[in-house]
Parts: sequence; structure tokens; C-alpha cells
Amino acid sequence: MLIIDMFSRFDFPDAARLAPIAVKAATEILRLREHCDSNNWPVIYANDNFSDWKLDFQQQVAQCLRNGGPSARIAKLLSPKPDHYFVLKPKHSAFLATPLPILLAKLGVRRLWLSGMTADSCVLATALDANAREYEVHVALEATGGQAARKHRALQTLSESKAAGVARVASLLRNS
Repeated sequence: MLIIDMFSRFDFPDAARLAPIAVKAATEILRLREHCDSNNWPVIYANDNFSDWKLDFQQQVAQCLRNGGPSARIAKLLSPKPDHYFVLKPKHSAFLATPLPILLAKLGVRRLWLSGMTADSCVLATALDANAREYEVHVALEATGGQAARKHRALQTLSESKAAGVARVASLLRNS
């Protein structure tokens, strides 16, 4: 399972509109994460570095907890456990300039469940890159956030191009 860009300070344009969507997605991500944990499947966080090249991932999580509001709500729900993995990413795709490909190879992963923010940007870029690397990719519908029309277009593009399957969380849990 890949959790993309869920730790945020919500200090960007449209943050007020996206924050409640992210909180709602976080509750669904937690369902998927708990399922992965119970099956001993890898959980990997891929997060932007807030354009602060001196912070590591744990410091980002702590900063979100201190910020309060939606940042803290999400951080409380999704704070990583000791056996979870993380990569910091400088751009949209979790594959671009990160150790993710090596980590996935070492873990023997061939199927990815993608979740996070936002469907039309970082989730889309990651799904396309994962497909290009021949992973079986599934985007968890309710566990992926974004502005409604943009999310719909992005997920439709992934589905129609066969770059990724788009499935409801319940379906992923039932069919795993």
C-alpha cells in the first residue's frame, strides 16, 4: 500500500477546500492500512518534503501534529507505525528521484494499492509511473482525495487507459 501526500500543512491555494476531503480520505486510508498491517503487507508513505530539505519524514509528521486542525487530525489517524516505510519525494510521482523502486523490489511487491492526495496530480503521476514499471496498480476510490471533477477525470483516465484499476475500498478489502 502506498499512501501519498497525506501529511500536509494545508498552506497552499485551495487548501481550505481540500482539507475536509483529505480528512475524509484519511479515514478510508486507515481501513486499508489496518488490513495491510493485519496481513503483514508493506505500508509505504510517500510524501512531499514541504519544500524543506532539512526535515525528515518523522519531523514532518510531528509538525503536522503541532499545527492542529486538519493537519493534526490526519496525522493522528495515519501516523506511521514502526514497521511502516517512507520516502520523501521532491515532485509529483512517488517514483521520481526517490528510492521507491529499490524498496519495492527488496520487498518483492508487484501489486500496489494507491491512496492519498490528490487524484489529479500526485496519485495520477504515481499510478502512471507504477504502470510503466509493470506493477499491478489499483487506486482506492474513497481513499483518494481531490476536487470532484478533477478526481473523476483523473481516475477515468487511469481506468480507460488500463494504467490502473479504480476500486472501492470495500472491494479491495473483499478481494485481497
